Amino acid sequence: MAKKIKQIAIYGKGGIGKSTTTSNISAALVDQGYKVLQFGCDPKADSTNTLRDGTYIPTVLDTLREKTTVKPEEVIFQGYNGIYCVEAGGPAPGVGCAGRGIITAVQLLKQLNVYEELDLDYIIFDVLGDVVCGGFAVPIREGIAEHVFTVSSADFMAVYAANNLFKGIQKYSNTGGALLGGVIANSINAPYAKEIIDDFVLQTKTQVVEYVPRSVTVAQSELQGKTTIEAAPDSEQAKVYRRLAAKIAEHTQSTVPSPLGVGELRDWAAKWADHLLALETGSIRGVAEKI
Repeated sequence: MAKKIKQIAIYGKGGIGKSTTTSNISAALVDQGYKVLQFGCDPKADSTNTLRDGTYIPTVLDTLREKTTVKPEEVIFQGYNGIYCVEAGGPAPGVGCAGRGIITAVQLLKQLNVYEELDLDYIIFDVLGDVVCGGFAVPIREGIAEHVFTVSSADFMAVYAANNLFKGIQKYSNTGGALLGGVIANSINAPYAKEIIDDFVLQTKTQVVEYVPRSVTVAQSELQGKTTIEAAPDSEQAKVYRRLAAKIAEHTQSTVPSPLGVGELRDWAAKWADHLLALETGSIRGVAEKI
């Protein structure tokens, strides 16, 4: 009987720290002895950079444009601690659908029987979450991923993207689509940021998997072309990523979220805006009174 591979999709809007988080999760899992393949689904093809000392690898679409027959070693490369890295890539600028790269790459790796040949424990899909395109929904729609997690900060556009993702999960939940494991709260330093995320998951009937603080250690590590797990293994930030990876490894039960409607999300955001303004005004008044 073939070993069951746990397939995880991690979504998030561009610039939210999705690839940083994903790569550190992958690195932490590899350090625990698991065989992991990270599958970059962003057309920028930069998901696996910090797993390979900052270097880019040929993408599946670029390779297919050059030749009709592709060998596994031409699109699968090893990085930190033996981790396998794949980048789907995208179409030529201004031509075609970016999401098509995901569909093509998934189909190719299946044809090449890569997952079984590599004897993988985990496949981690790193997916852009703020593009409304059928290709980017493939890991959810086709049930390729078993569990979906989304990276979000307390910023409105990050929450907006997460809420849209919830709508997609809800839409495909009755036809074999992947379900939601929870929210990875990123760049959570201020108390109000944690409160905003906590309220959002409460409203949408999901959960926070881990709170990841913003840290200069992450920036320092990435400037070296490495994950925090590799560059600063004894840091507090590395401990957070290891804890997050362990929770994802242990996760077994995902659910269907309850996304907010457009009007509901706007009303929710407006209430928080008023609350933060009141906090700021009260803080300024408090300082003035002391003076």
